[in-house]
Amino acid sequence: METFIQQIINGLVLGSMYALIALGYTMVYGVLNLINFAHGDVLMIGAMAGLTILHFLNSAAPDLPGFVKLAIAIAGAIPVCMLVNVIIERVAYRRLRNAPRLAPLITAIGVSILLQTLAMMIWGRSPLPFPQLLSAEPVMLAGAMISRTQLLLLALAAGSMVALVLLVEKTKLGRAMRATAENPRVAGLMGVDSNKVIVATFAIGAALAAVAGVMWGATYASIQFAMGFTPGLKAFSAAVLGGIGNIYGAMLGGIVLGIIESLGAGYIGDLTGGFLGSHYQDIFAFVVLIVVLTIRPSGLMGERVADRA
Repeated sequence: METFIQQIINGLVLGSMYALIALGYTMVYGVLNLINFAHGDVLMIGAMAGLTILHFLNSAAPDLPGFVKLAIAIAGAIPVCMLVNVIIERVAYRRLRNAPRLAPLITAIGVSILLQTLAMMIWGRSPLPFPQLLSAEPVMLAGAMISRTQLLLLALAAGSMVALVLLVEKTKLGRAMRATAENPRVAGLMGVDSNKVIVATFAIGAALAAVAGVMWGATYASIQFAMGFTPGLKAFSAAVLGGIGNIYGAMLGGIVLGIIESLGAGYIGDLTGGFLGSHYQDIFAFVVLIVVLTIRPSGLMGERVADRA
């Protein structure tokens, strides 16, 4: 039982990060019908910006408590990622809104490569160690262990998801986002500025990616310029699994994907003598994704809707 609980905790930690990134994918798709494949690299920019801020804090104020440094790093990474994502939308995507779908897809891949190259030029090619800011002493939970960094990640992810749901469902901006997602032309006739809504959507998704990026570095203690590719691909898969365009689906898909990976690597890896262990954990997630989409192509919480006129 302790092993099962441990794998569930590991899956929740991993799935929380997938969910934070998947929300950025699903929000942009819901409003624009666009897959922003550069979103994983926005997470990387957030991690790099957070590390740069931490290096400055360690030099300027080394006596600050670790959790304060981590909070400042997250707070500083968020506007950096928001600015990057807004620039991406303005420069790369805005002129392609009415273009064939292949054009923005190729552009997104190009933006991803550009961000990775710029990061490599600024921060270098080698993996960078991320400092351990919180106590390494684990917390015992029903016989399983969870670190303080993982606890903070779960709390931040839950708080971010609740805040996003409240924003989308209870605020004027949220109503404008839902109206634009439903029908941008009619929303425009009702006085909704679609450009402002789209920019806000990109900015909010980038803020969530910044939180995930800094906490990814804090959890796994290492970051590098190409780190965003795999989490970005997994998060996109989580968004599709849950139902692309549905924020609840993105949250559910991320958590489900993380738990599947953790349980698959832990249990099936042991049954196969390590042959299908942690190095092959991607297999389990994508097999389940294929099965779910074969049975229900719209995802777990997606709805079958007609294409926009």
